[in-house]
Amino acid sequence: MFGAETWRTTKAIIQKIQVFINSCLRKILQIRWPDTISNNVLWERTNQIPAEEEIRKKRWKWIGHTLRKAPNCVTRQALTWNPQGQRKRGRPRNKLRREMKIDMRKMNKNWMELE
Repeated sequence: MFGAETWRTTKAIIQKIQVFINSCLRKILQIRWPDTISNNVLWERTNQIPAEEEIRKKRWKWIGHTLRKAPNCVTRQALTWNPQGQRKRGRPRNKLRREMKIDMRKMNKNWMELE
């Protein structure tokens, strides 16, 4: 999953990715329809982790890499950039910044601990 650390992830996107990965793993192991196994057993046999967890690990690795850069670096500034002007109507989409805040809330971390 190249560049997955910067994707805007939703439950639907993660589920589609996981379904594709599982079908590829089943084809590699030559598991056909009557011989069904659970996803957890499939992941244990192939030493894989769920796609959501893999994306989260990549995202945290990328955040750590970005936070070690100089404060005037564009990628570092992008983490805290707040665009000016009016936004579109409706509920705002989950951007990378909001995804990171959700992950930090799940892991009981904050920006000061990361820096």
